[in-house]
Amino acid sequence: MQAINTGDTAWMLVSTAFVIMMTVPGIALFYAGMVRRKNVLSTMVQSFAICCLASVVWMICGYSLAFTPGTSWIGGMSRFFLNGLVEHFHNGSDSAFILGAGTAGATPMTIPESVFLTFQMSFSVIAPAIITGAFAERIKFSALCLFVVLWSLLVYAPIAHWVWSPNGWVAALGAVDFAGGTVVHINAGIAGLVCALMIGKRNGFRREDMSPHNLAYAIIGASLLWIGWFGFNAGSAFGANGRAGMAMLTTQIATAAGALAWMMLEWFYTKKPTALGIISGAVSGLVGITPAAGFVLPVGALVIGLVSGVICFWSVSVIKRRLGYDDSLDAFGIHGVGGIVGALLTGVLAYGPLSATEASPGGVVGSFSQLLKQAEAVGVTIIWCAIVTAFIVVIIDRTVGMRVTRDEELEGLDMTQHGERLN
Repeated sequence: MQAINTGDTAWMLVSTAFVIMMTVPGIALFYAGMVRRKNVLSTMVQSFAICCLASVVWMICGYSLAFTPGTSWIGGMSRFFLNGLVEHFHNGSDSAFILGAGTAGATPMTIPESVFLTFQMSFSVIAPAIITGAFAERIKFSALCLFVVLWSLLVYAPIAHWVWSPNGWVAALGAVDFAGGTVVHINAGIAGLVCALMIGKRNGFRREDMSPHNLAYAIIGASLLWIGWFGFNAGSAFGANGRAGMAMLTTQIATAAGALAWMMLEWFYTKKPTALGIISGAVSGLVGITPAAGFVLPVGALVIGLVSGVICFWSVSVIKRRLGYDDSLDAFGIHGVGGIVGALLTGVLAYGPLSATEASPGGVVGSFSQLLKQAEAVGVTIIWCAIVTAFIVVIIDRTVGMRVTRDEELEGLDMTQHGERLN
């Protein structure tokens, strides 16, 4: 057994806490600030409950399905209920482990498996939390809980296995995703769009005032997301090393560029730069750089941030308006679109030496061939996520029902789903 590296482990413990912070309180405050007053508590409770549900699902079987060898499409059962995890303890101390042991792509790690799986658990938590922004203010809490369990097992775990397990088919293809552009953001964004279309628009959509209740909450939430994202991206280097440092730098640059791009476009078209606009642009930059953070140089990060800010602005401000769908808090417009932009640009801008290893001394290099690999991974992710998410929505709608009644929606989810309200 390989001994753990204490410096790498310390960084991963911090990174894991940062990513958990992205959901509670990050997403909770970010989304709560953008809904109407009558739905603020329910929106925050959704993020909190998802953190609890997804964590338990991951412990029971999600981690095993995502990261044990199994097949190229899904993991095995060797870590159900985290069975066998204790095998890494010897003489009172934990040892490092080999990810994908027994496969051609086996990867020796320098951290305990308990830390690795908890870090990955934090990703499985934030993905369904992002989806809630698409159908905010109109879903039953019972339906949400059931949706999180089924989606985590049928959509998130398989795609995580394809991309991040050493024997996953996307990994074998050579497509890359440093920190979750495909697994988290495209996945959650497409699921959000499917849910928004199938559940339908909010009552009064485009006829009533649905402006945010408290943008101060949203700004605080976005700020927490920005800070937490350093754990999300730099933590995906799985060690306190140069690649983590580069991922942190590229994350900061892309986020700033995305915020400025959105702000300048909005300023040009509406004559006023809004608070909602600049934080939306920042999140666009964060999403765009996620798949690329450990593969690109600072100039590449600047390009990704600017392009993500521009295209996400166009998606939210133009395309959504023209098509008329109600993606309440732009889960698809920012996370889905930004994730696609970042995943594709990774194939163009990747700088080989950043990802070079003994097994692959050239690393991942931006090229037309790499772009095609990235596009294939994006396309299959979109198709799988859309089909399976639609199936899940149909099943839930025909059993417990997905949507609250019109009267419940008018009264607000705080009272009708939780019996509480803001005073």
